[in-house]
Amino acid sequence: MRFAKWHGAGNDFLLFLPEDGQDLERRLPALVPFLCHRRLGIGADGVLLLVPQGPAHVRLVYFNQDGSRAAFCANGARCAAAFLRRRLGLSQVLLDTDFGPVPAVVGEAEVTLQLPPPQPVTGWLELPVGTTLWRGFALTVGVPHLVLPVAWSDFWSHPLAEAPALRAHPLLGPEGANVHFAQTQQGQLGLRSYERGVEGETLSCGSGAVAAAWVAMAEGWLAPPVVVRTASRRVLTVAPQGKNFREGLQLSGPAEPVAEGEVAAELVSLAR
Repeated sequence: MRFAKWHGAGNDFLLFLPEDGQDLERRLPALVPFLCHRRLGIGADGVLLLVPQGPAHVRLVYFNQDGSRAAFCANGARCAAAFLRRRLGLSQVLLDTDFGPVPAVVGEAEVTLQLPPPQPVTGWLELPVGTTLWRGFALTVGVPHLVLPVAWSDFWSHPLAEAPALRAHPLLGPEGANVHFAQTQQGQLGLRSYERGVEGETLSCGSGAVAAAWVAMAEGWLAPPVVVRTASRRVLTVAPQGKNFREGLQLSGPAEPVAEGEVAAELVSLAR
């Protein structure tokens, strides 16, 4: 099995084309936890399988670090588009995701996705966790997100001790949600993300950045375009596709190659 590893603002992924191994779509779910293990595998937040459907048209299948399938991963989609430019020479591509069709444009320094508006938008919820009542905004950008405004003087080092309980809070339904702690900082939006399927903090979450920026625009915290600073300290930019951010958004940010290689047969055999 051949693989490529990329990261989008610190959110890292292993990418595969069908030609990189035998029957990958069937075999990958069982392999993903071994491939993504930070000590015993290659290490990644998730795995992407890119299945060509025609000229500049690719079906994108995304697996979380634990092997579960997710409808969408925005940073993963940006990495997939950049990978396709390097492997197949495509500077524009339509990505078919379980969220819907997502056009992507690959520039020299950034990849930009055109996204439909969040749907559904649940709105503000009050979520008790222990003795603390959290107030968060729930909405879906392919996958569910909970955006929690905070005012921490130690924002980037503040412990996220209650994140696991919030991620699986009963008020969010059986699937729970990705949890994002957001704070305005000198005209930007600082964002820390605790993701489902990883069950831990990641350095960046693209769809979470879109969700948090949408809330920031809707609530009047920041005017568009919204610059989102992630835990990796790299930035993502969320802007309306037209005049109204409620009609669709675009997400722009870096997608950077890390490595290419071959998965050891011994690692693949662990999933049998």
